[in-house]
Parts: sequence; structure tokens; C-alpha cells
Amino acid sequence: MKVLIVGSGGREHAIAYNVSQNKKVEKIYCAPGNAGIAALAECVPIGAMEFERIVAFSKENAIDLVIVGMDDPLVGGLVDELEAAGIRAFGPRKNAAILEGSKAFSKDLMKKYKIPTAGYENFDDPQKALEYLETAKYPIVLKADGLALGKGVLICNTLGEAKEGVQSIMQDKKFGSAGNTMVIEEFMTGREVSVLSFVDGKTIKTMTSAQDHKRAKDGDQGLNTGGMGTFSPSPFYTKEVEDFCNQYVYQATVDAMAAEGREFKGIIFFGLMLTSDGPKVLEYNARFGDPEAQVVLPRMKTDLIDVIEACIDGTLDQVDLQFEENAAVCVVLASDGYPVSYDKGLPISGLEEFDKQDGYYCFHAGTKFDGDQIVTNGGRVLGVTAKGATLKEARANAYAATKWVQFDNKYMRNDIGKAIDEA
Repeated sequence: MKVLIVGSGGREHAIAYNVSQNKKVEKIYCAPGNAGIAALAECVPIGAMEFERIVAFSKENAIDLVIVGMDDPLVGGLVDELEAAGIRAFGPRKNAAILEGSKAFSKDLMKKYKIPTAGYENFDDPQKALEYLETAKYPIVLKADGLALGKGVLICNTLGEAKEGVQSIMQDKKFGSAGNTMVIEEFMTGREVSVLSFVDGKTIKTMTSAQDHKRAKDGDQGLNTGGMGTFSPSPFYTKEVEDFCNQYVYQATVDAMAAEGREFKGIIFFGLMLTSDGPKVLEYNARFGDPEAQVVLPRMKTDLIDVIEACIDGTLDQVDLQFEENAAVCVVLASDGYPVSYDKGLPISGLEEFDKQDGYYCFHAGTKFDGDQIVTNGGRVLGVTAKGATLKEARANAYAATKWVQFDNKYMRNDIGKAIDEA
């Protein structure tokens, strides 16, 4: 079996690792991949949005399965293009990927089908948004409607901040066309939990829980990023929370999409807020989270390829999805200055240490080869993941492993999983 993975980050490296464990898989390709993925797959210089080239490559190389890891190609309709060419692909079609591609769509869906979420209003006129904000309760949340690399969300504590946010998102177009429409949302407080799930159009199977740290600096300070680290499972995702979400959120979302004529096959990522009024949906993603995948996939006992094929074939109800009874923590090693400006091309050392240890992983997010040397090539460079019998043990192991890796400008948060101590 030949598999092509589309993407170039830590999520795709984690996917490639799990795919490589399947004995049926004889060859893995990744477009475009990175220096870490190159140890498991043949990286091909094709961009994730070069649909025609991806389809042509898949045909020429008799690819049996394409796994689309990234949000942009899913929202853009890559799965539709592949299926039209007779190529098996994993991920939602364009009309279902809108669940992530448009926050306005997803909020309207939740309202229509009574899926618990924060109160909100959608705006495509900045003047009307400003008028609404004059009488709003603060703090309040502004969200660019479209994809914005996880950064199109602003929490505003005052009317002044909110006005600046409207200017930034809708008028200055800081996030491009993603800001043509904006969601203004009630600010919720509580613990955040991420729950990934496999979906085959009708059946949903949730994975083990996780929790992400979005802010750049310790203590949840600084700018929003794509994610500075994660831990799994979340001690705050109790049986009571799971039962509530099973009843009111998970299957309800799958059924709602089907009822709208938007059958969803692939991954639904549920971003949940555990409020004093019960769990509510913060956001949906239509693919594995990054870096959530880097703590969830290493704990997955069931073969990933088997689950993916069941999703495509509509037989997910026959899969017994299992995860290890342990924990994992991922600490992102970033380039200092991320997410604003940072240097690239800095040599990385110490990566070989991960080959000597069981239960330790180094997932590459922003790396490339410079000759034989692996160098930095992004803001988030590496995801250092470690497992342990408990969350505290996994956290200690992950932080110990961060010391194995060195590069100039190395930056990380020092409190990933600190909430574990408060659980």
C-alpha cells in the first residue's frame, strides 16, 4: 500500500509516524513534508494547495490513499479533486470542511440544531459591528470568519480594544479575506478541552482528550499562536462531561451536517469550554489539531490506517477504538520572536537522542535540510513529546527531553501542563 500525506508540520509528522507502523504500508510520500518527516517518507516538492500536481502525482505513483492533514487544502476542496480522479482520500469534502472554514457557518449550525455554544452575532459590515459593540458586555471575543492559522481570535476587555479589533480584522484585513465576515461572541470562562474524533458520515468515535496552550508566553500571556504545547488526557474531561457531550454535542454535530446535505467524513476536532453552565463548543476544526495530534496519536493503540479506511468506507461502527492507559505531554520548541518575526536557517543539534529512547518523540514542525544539516524553517520548530504513567511523569519527561535539543534562538513555554498540578 502506498500512502501520500499532504502537509508539512508536526501534525503530519505524527500522522506519518503512526502510518509507518502499519505492515501493509510499503511506501509513504509526503507533500511537501519536512526534514523530520523525511526519515519516514519520501518528501516531494509539491505544495499543499497545488491540487493538480497532487492529483497527477497520486496517479503517476499509483497512490492507494491520500491523507490530507492541513486545513487550507481541505477547505479548498482537495478531497473532492482526488475523489473525482478516482483516488481514495481521507478528510472532509469541501462542503463539509466549511465546518472549520467558516466560523459564521458553524455558529449558525449550532444555533439551528441546539448544540451548546456561546451567544454570538455575525457581521459583514464593520459599521454595524461597531454599533453592536457600543452596547455589548465585556470582555468579548472577535473572530475572523475564515482560516487564520489559529490566530484570528481577539479577546477584547474594553470597547476601545474591540474597536481596534474591528479595524484590524475587517478594515485593515490583517487576516486577509478571512476577515470579510466577523463573529462577535460572548466571552466564556472555564477550562478548555480538545476532543478529536473520527467520523464516517454517520458514526462518530471520539479519541482521548487533550488540552492545548495557545498563548506564546508563560501564564497564558502574549499573543495567540498555533499552539505552544499540549497534554493528554485532560483531567478536567470527566465521565460527566463526556456523557453530556455524547448526548448533546458529538453525534448531534454529525447528524446536523448530514441533515444539511454536508456528509462529514474525516476528523472533527471539538474545542470545548467547560463553563459553569456546562460544556459548550468553542470551535470546530475539520482535521487533527496541531500540536494535539502529537500527544493523541502516540497513545493510539488501534491502527490508524484501519480507522481511516473504515471512515472512508462507512464502517466505523465496526472499529474498537482504543488508547493507552497512560499520558503524554508535548512542549513546542519555537524560534524566539514567534508568532511575529524570527530567524530561520539555524542549525539544530541533539535530535539523535530521540532514537535511543522509548516513549520519546520529536515531531518536526518547521525544519528543512541545509546540505546534510537540519536547520530551523519556521516559528514552531519542533514538538518534543514524552509519555509517562501519569501526566506529571509525562510532563517531567518532556521537559527533560527538551534539553537534548539545541539551536540558537530556542524558545519554549515552561508551564505546559502546569494545570495538571491543580487538577
